[in-house]
Parts: sequence; structure tokens; C-alpha cells
Amino acid sequence: MAVQKSKKSTSRRDMRRAHDALSGAPISESADTGELHRRHHITADGWYRGRQVIKPKAAPAQAEAPAAEAASAE
Repeated sequence: MAVQKSKKSTSRRDMRRAHDALSGAPISESADTGELHRRHHITADGWYRGRQVIKPKAAPAQAEAPAAEAASAE
């Protein structure tokens, strides 16, 4: 097994690692909705390449909850 003759300095170690940093994921803008999304991934609305591939889930009825809280506060 190879053994180094002397210790690598922290400067040389850090210079070697200078190009190892990860870049951020590439972001694209949807042509239909204008929403930002990762490249080659669907948007949060379920759109991919100009067509809707996943139907969004129906939002729960939250309009009733504030009305109930307002009635109990009176």
C-alpha cells in the first residue's frame, strides 16, 4: 500500500477541493403557467411540457373553519 512521504498541507488539500462544490439545480419557467420548476420535472400544479399530467388534489374546505372560530369568539 502506498504511504505518503509527508503530510499534505491544508492549503494543498483545500486547493484540490476547490472544484468539488455542488451547484444549484437548474430552474426553468413553465411556458404555460409561468411557474418556476426544476428541469425535466413537473410543476407544483402537475404540468409537464405543456400538458397536465397529474390532476391537483381538491383543497379541503377551510372556509368553514374561520367562520366557526368567529362564532365562538362572540
